[in-house]
Amino acid sequence: MSNEKVLKVENVTMQFGGVIAVDNMNLEVNKGEIVSLIGPNGAGKTTAFNVITGVYAPTNGAVYYKGEKIIQNHPQGKMKKLYRGENPVMYTGHKVLAPTPDKITALGIARTFQNIRLFKSQTVFENILIAKHLRRTSNVFTATFRLNAKEEAQMRAEAEELLKIVDLTDVRDELATSLPYGKQRHLEIARALATKPELLLLDEPAAGMNPQETLELTEFIGRIRDEFGLTIFMIEHHMDLVMEISDRIYVLDFGKPIAEGVPEEIRNNPRVIEAYLGGAQDE
Repeated sequence: MSNEKVLKVENVTMQFGGVIAVDNMNLEVNKGEIVSLIGPNGAGKTTAFNVITGVYAPTNGAVYYKGEKIIQNHPQGKMKKLYRGENPVMYTGHKVLAPTPDKITALGIARTFQNIRLFKSQTVFENILIAKHLRRTSNVFTATFRLNAKEEAQMRAEAEELLKIVDLTDVRDELATSLPYGKQRHLEIARALATKPELLLLDEPAAGMNPQETLELTEFIGRIRDEFGLTIFMIEHHMDLVMEISDRIYVLDFGKPIAEGVPEEIRNNPRVIEAYLGGAQDE
């Protein structure tokens, strides 16, 4: 694996009123890695993903993508008095950076969700094609006068090729919601791939899957990492999947990282056993 940092989360705190959901988080994901984020129910994992992908602006801290600072904030307004996290003035005076999710995706960061969010009234092919339009260069004028026909044809061809790669060609024209649950998960990942990401965030991709589907998903994630040259950051509670596929693992408890290491280190870490592996189910 490369030592090039694709993602760096620096001193990120996410506070809602008086509740700290993510507490001074620091983590890194290197190019080509599959890194998992685990922790008990309510540990702040999905909140962390929402900060990284622009759904929430952090209360404090910064996020870097490929060495460039893309997100930054500090306690402001009423939060100056409410703030209970660390480093309250570290980023004061620095420019606030709060890109929207579409801007984050355009940078090369794509994600899936714990609850599948496909375009329900669209076919499998249309779900992929809609995502491809993120990279379009045409505008209203060129579309009106059909000056974008070549680009549209190229996007359709790329969508067809992606369906082949992820083994969904046979259900190309079916409504996305008519697919078996496992294939819906594959489609959601394929739709994320259609945006041409370098960093893919997967939020509990095995949620709701049976053991056989989970085994197939494990192979699928490893395959797309290699075929697309991806870096993958994943939230997951299926420990067999996490231990099988992860290069490194971070563990959250009450919003704060408590451990980081390779799977064997995490498996044998007493704090992890107490907080997660021997405790409650993940969120």
